[in-house]
Amino acid sequence: MKIAKRIFLVLLIVLLLFITHVFVSTGYFRTIENSFDGSVLKRIKLAGAEDIMVNTNEGYALISATARKGLPNKEEEFGGLYLLDLKDEMFGLKKLTANFKKSFAPHGISMFKTDSTHKVMVVNHTPNGHSLEVFRLHKETLTHQNTLVDASIFSPNDVVMIDSNRFYFTNDHKYTEGVGRLLEDYAGLAISNVIYFDGENYREVADGIAYANGINYDAKRNLLYVASPRKFLVKVYSRNEDGSLEFIENIDCGTGVDNIELDSQGHLWIGSHPNLLRFAAYAKGKKQTAPSEIIKIKYRGTNDYDIEIVYLEDGKTMSASTVAVPYEDLIITGNVMDPNFLILQRN
Repeated sequence: MKIAKRIFLVLLIVLLLFITHVFVSTGYFRTIENSFDGSVLKRIKLAGAEDIMVNTNEGYALISATARKGLPNKEEEFGGLYLLDLKDEMFGLKKLTANFKKSFAPHGISMFKTDSTHKVMVVNHTPNGHSLEVFRLHKETLTHQNTLVDASIFSPNDVVMIDSNRFYFTNDHKYTEGVGRLLEDYAGLAISNVIYFDGENYREVADGIAYANGINYDAKRNLLYVASPRKFLVKVYSRNEDGSLEFIENIDCGTGVDNIELDSQGHLWIGSHPNLLRFAAYAKGKKQTAPSEIIKIKYRGTNDYDIEIVYLEDGKTMSASTVAVPYEDLIITGNVMDPNFLILQRN
């Protein structure tokens, strides 16, 4: 009987330690105080504007959006890619995929300039599986080129093109359901990965990541950045000529980092989730709001960087921020499934 009591006591202590770890490591106890040196310039009605890229030379933003009912996507959806005119004071919005009739729940996006056009690659989720959809963007006309499927594309989140033929993408989970997924989400099991396509073959080039999410590439410094929101980290890699990656370091961000965008100076702009448990409840429809945060990282080199909190709020203005892109004195910021996204203006 004494042995049984001791075993029960040990299991109880382990359970309490695990619960405490989950609450602490997901930012549950963090105090959210609204902070932004600027104002909301415009709310634009578009549900689930999850990823955004800005073409600063031509003055427009490309937006990936779908009216998600929750995460993960379990129902067939028909979202789209949109062009936002940043030169227009009214910020005109045009749907580019009106003629794309396939099941389309776009997620992460990447854009690469080729001559007078851009190649666009989009992560797509359907109830029947996942793919990477490839488009050609010429001025304001988007033409679907092809669909990429492979066994390695099993839980894709974001993608970044190195050139017109090569790219990297993240799988945010190893397990799509069951106990494995539960442990990835709540215990922070670090088993997701990064896949590289060299123009002919797919191969894993990084693993051991807790919820590999946003990904971006700094061509000037040959650095690849991967967001690990479950560990509150941005992982930094150098890229070898054959596409393989060498891990440099983790940047501890103190928040659940999502999509990563780079400005002209190579600074990282990241939409983030400061309270992951609140975000999870929001994504399941159990909470009305989830806090939003935008951070900016000035990365100079190994163990030499600054992190600035640009925007922080409780989610009543916009919940669950996923991306932030600067354009002149503006910040275009999107989210998981709010009915609007925001254009912020900095003072």
